[in-house]
Amino acid sequence: MAEAVHTLHVDVVSAEEQIYSGEAEFVVLPGEAGELGIYPRHTPLITRIKPGAVRIKVPNQAEEEFVFVAGGVLEVQPKVVTVLADTAIRGKDLDEAKAVEALKQAEEAKKNAQGKQEVAVVEAELAMLAAQIAAARKLRGRR
Repeated sequence: MAEAVHTLHVDVVSAEEQIYSGEAEFVVLPGEAGELGIYPRHTPLITRIKPGAVRIKVPNQAEEEFVFVAGGVLEVQPKVVTVLADTAIRGKDLDEAKAVEALKQAEEAKKNAQGKQEVAVVEAELAMLAAQIAAARKLRGRR
């Protein structure tokens, strides 16, 4: 007798749009304290997530779905995972060259930043862009 495949429902949404909604065998994403792996029947959890890659293992699909998030909140229920991202970009839409150019501009802006608040804003953007570039390279390496 074949074992039933257990899945959970995953929603990845940003302020602009719903990026992914569907069933998954598991989800891996960047938590504040390190990478989180979420499987069906996971203990309920709410936590912030860092900029990075969300990997979604879709049943009966060889390639994982890949979404870059610029931070946000993760809510886990036993059968539902919700990622509320500040910004989210589908893996296929990541543009490494564009992110590298934006990183150069942000580094230049940091040199000219004045005041702690302005420096903090630029540093947050630098961290997000570096994570986006790393995610794009990771995805490119999987293809």
